[in-house]
Amino acid sequence: MIRKVLQDSAILQENVYNIDETGVMLSQLNSVKVLVRKDSQRGYRGARVKRTTVIAIECASADGRYLDPMIIWPASTHRCNWTMHPTPGWYYAFSDSGYTDSHLSLQWLKLVFEPQTKERANHKPRVLICDGFGTHETLEILEFCFENNTILCRIPSHTSHKLQPCDISIFSPLKVAYREQVERLEHCCVGTIGKEHFTYLYSPARDQALTSRNIRARWAKAGLFPFNPDKVLSDLPKPLTGPIIPQIIEMGGSRMQDQMPQTPITPITPTTADAVISLHDLIKQDIYVFDDTARQRLQKRIQKLTNATKLSLAEREILEEHNQFLTEINNEANARRATKAKVLDVGVG
Repeated sequence: MIRKVLQDSAILQENVYNIDETGVMLSQLNSVKVLVRKDSQRGYRGARVKRTTVIAIECASADGRYLDPMIIWPASTHRCNWTMHPTPGWYYAFSDSGYTDSHLSLQWLKLVFEPQTKERANHKPRVLICDGFGTHETLEILEFCFENNTILCRIPSHTSHKLQPCDISIFSPLKVAYREQVERLEHCCVGTIGKEHFTYLYSPARDQALTSRNIRARWAKAGLFPFNPDKVLSDLPKPLTGPIIPQIIEMGGSRMQDQMPQTPITPITPTTADAVISLHDLIKQDIYVFDDTARQRLQKRIQKLTNATKLSLAEREILEEHNQFLTEINNEANARRATKAKVLDVGVG
């Protein structure tokens, strides 16, 4: 079915889309460490880890674009102080279960997909590829797609990890980028990360991960656009044709040692002011000596001084970026505390 649709001459690359949802844990860190005494009898868990998952509905096109997301809060209301970070075009919803349902799927079609793709389609058919989750195939959704010239295609069950571009390699770098943002916030000694921090962290993570090049590459890897099923079949493990007999290769000690890569010895870069001053004095001693040994020694010492300068400038740039980040966090927190938490309905950011 998908082959017939995608190979239709009326279907253009920019009008082919994939929708999928992913769960993002608010404060999921790469690692959580707790320091305690070895004789402590108490049980400890990672501090400031709030195991709340927010659902994001994302949609990417075959030509490398992505639509504004719909964020679903695991709550019975939507409060304005959760979205102090500006996110124009984003839509927000809430669900008691914390997951999407048929009503929210229809709202996504009406509020996100249709307005952001209709003008670009220019009356040509659009293709929306989704997984086999039942909330995507209600009668209301099918009627809406039929009325708005949208072809809804469902991929076979248990194949989303191979056929959905969002699942293949888009959500993975997105979550890695989000965790990096969480780590930065944690290192700045921010307290528990809650819903009020999500948009501030998720927005730059999307910009970093959802690049046009990455999206197009995943569509090609899924074999959907350009349509090439061999892309998927080539990644499947080949069946074993016979027993595997490990081969043992004996090598003499001297021969093995000869084949071991040797690590070049590099000059040690000074990391303190006293070390830089001492290096500078040594350089001055070699300036007036003109033999080959002194010239080689001078070149190595100048290289050391250059490396020390680069290291100092890099550390300064990191500190300046860190201070700027702290200032942004402080300003965002002050604005959030000054805002009254009003209950809102589903709406745009």
